Amino acid sequence: MVLSSVVRSTHQGESHGGVYLADLETGEIEQVVDWNDPAISWEGRGADRGLRGIAFAGDRVFLAASDEVFVYDPSFRLQASFKNSYLKHCHEITVADDVLYLTSTGFDSILEFDLKRERFVRGYCLRFPRAWRGRRRLHVRPRPRFSVFDPEAVGGPAPADTCHVNSVVVVDGAVYVAGTGLGTLWRIRDARLERFARIPYGSHNARPFQGGVLLNHTASDRIAYLDRSGRIVRSYPLASYDERDLINTGLSKDMARQAFGRGLAVVSDELFVGGSSPATVTAYRVEPPEIRRSVNVSMDLRNAVHGLEVWPFDR
Repeated sequence: MVLSSVVRSTHQGESHGGVYLADLETGEIEQVVDWNDPAISWEGRGADRGLRGIAFAGDRVFLAASDEVFVYDPSFRLQASFKNSYLKHCHEITVADDVLYLTSTGFDSILEFDLKRERFVRGYCLRFPRAWRGRRRLHVRPRPRFSVFDPEAVGGPAPADTCHVNSVVVVDGAVYVAGTGLGTLWRIRDARLERFARIPYGSHNARPFQGGVLLNHTASDRIAYLDRSGRIVRSYPLASYDERDLINTGLSKDMARQAFGRGLAVVSDELFVGGSSPATVTAYRVEPPEIRRSVNVSMDLRNAVHGLEVWPFDR
């Protein structure tokens, strides 16, 4: 597996994340990128700190930072990078059919980058009006306003984060979008927005799986498989540790806590891998629910897995 981690509440000069290769068979861990850039903006919690989404195309490895995507070869030698004026606070990314899809959380958007032409070709914005900010408290799931725009032209959406779009996957040509403030896994097909499934507010990494939805059920410290109505069918506990073994435990829970689930990679119909804090990756058998193997990268409570993918190269 390859994973990115984000270290919260770090100080300038300290490492605040990196990229690791983790072998779930042997337990071996290798850090391949240490993100420690003095030029990082320190405005806002988690905004520009660390690398996040991971994706692959051919022999290229894409790593997303806040407003820039870095391109590496399989040995993690930096090859290139690119930006876009509508890319801000990027989280998850994915590749399908020579298109790189990027979440642009700071613009409530998904961007499409054509890998052959090396240009941004389309953007989708999902945005709630200001009057709907109480939707989570009222347990309602309204439809966001949806628009398609050209990310290489003026006139697109203004910066805003009304639904915290942070995950994107592509299945059978359809784009599936989720965010902690959406309460729904949305599907985009033929430039139209469709409701796919009801999901809990605050969850992460929602994706279609075996007719339902697999996601990090963040509030309950577990990974859950839900039917499309939002009913939990199966659940899988995240790794937890004796508090005495943890490092940097003095932070408030909104900054760092144990078993915060983020990062999810499906290996097969029978196996998936989830991430949690302190930086840990765990392999699960789907049915019956069972933990197969867990590997810890760091016992620093601030260090949380973010991106998580199956490593496609020999190493």
